Amino acid sequence: MGYVRKTPAGSWKACWRDATGRQPSKTFPTKREAAAFLATVETARHTGTYIDPHAGKRMKFGVYAAEWLESHNVELTTRARDLSLLRTHLLPQWANAPLSAIDHSAVQKWVAKLSAHLSPATVTECHRLFSAVLKAAIRDRLIAINAAAGVRLPKKRQQAGDRQTISREAFTAQLLPAIPPRHRPLVALAGGTGLRWGECIGLRWESIDLNAGTLRVERVAIEVSGHVTPKPYPKSRAGRRVVPLPSMVADLLKRHRDLYGTGPAGEVFTNEAGTPLRRTLFRARIWRPALVRAGLLGAVTEEGEKFRATWPTPTGDMSEVFSTAVQAVKAIARHGDGGLRFHDLRHSYASWLITSGVPVPDVQRVMGHERPTTTLAIYTHVQGGSQERVLDALAAFSLPDEG
Repeated sequence: MGYVRKTPAGSWKACWRDATGRQPSKTFPTKREAAAFLATVETARHTGTYIDPHAGKRMKFGVYAAEWLESHNVELTTRARDLSLLRTHLLPQWANAPLSAIDHSAVQKWVAKLSAHLSPATVTECHRLFSAVLKAAIRDRLIAINAAAGVRLPKKRQQAGDRQTISREAFTAQLLPAIPPRHRPLVALAGGTGLRWGECIGLRWESIDLNAGTLRVERVAIEVSGHVTPKPYPKSRAGRRVVPLPSMVADLLKRHRDLYGTGPAGEVFTNEAGTPLRRTLFRARIWRPALVRAGLLGAVTEEGEKFRATWPTPTGDMSEVFSTAVQAVKAIARHGDGGLRFHDLRHSYASWLITSGVPVPDVQRVMGHERPTTTLAIYTHVQGGSQERVLDALAAFSLPDEG
């Protein structure tokens, strides 16, 4: 049992013994307040909800967050993302803060500070990670409440370029011819099946039936810190699916296998050394220069024996003259703002299906979405002719004869 005693200074101290045998105490201005607090401590001990009021003072956020992340059982890509967020955005603010000293107002100010220079999506991810650490501290009986709960977050708004699409005509007539032959089947596969990057790179020949014109999405490849490793299951349960192969894609895959063979573990796509393709290198060396050559990013014009490169920036177009067309293309690919992303081929694929009248449940299945609401939320905005369909539905409306 605990007890209350008067201090030489005239205040009152509530004393008790915790489960480890330590004897914590807390000082109050009156005996009544000390006794009331001691009663809550005794109740918490009997109900199993006791939290040492000094535990959160002794534990710094940075130390606890590192321990939590080390023991957190998540995917490699999730761990890498959370570690980056922790180092870049959480620890600079909270590393030396005692857990119990973190309050709601301080968290709200931190979120507002982040919102001034980060996207709403990144701020939301920072808050998610911060809140997860505090929730774990509650479970470990270090603090009583989550100071990140109820914090107002910036609204995620659709930005220009968030989801771009390319028409089927531009895809086949402009983009594909601009892709180097070795990588053309990869881009054709992404545009012709809606597969994600990791699903394309993780694809093996055993999962493709060229005669039936189908492929099975059974595994993916993940890239963390420049290292690509296979994962024997897709992003979600719905991600394990069978997708039809357009004949053009099937023909390109056949030719690709004849020319470049099979990867060490049966992979469809590898680089010249036979190792997995890295997304960052593919984007810089293959994808972005192809966009320039296809006329989908910036422009290269001849000026006598030289070449002028013009590329878009957030503040307007920039221009520079180069000795060769290759140099001009590289400059635009490196400095040009925006441009179609590889993942936009997936958005384009879904858009083509929906505008062609494919039912949403069918689009959901081939896209690997868990819920049809995901498909509806992302892609229903691309349905063309909606005004015409509404007017057609109301075409039978007519005024009654006045006679």
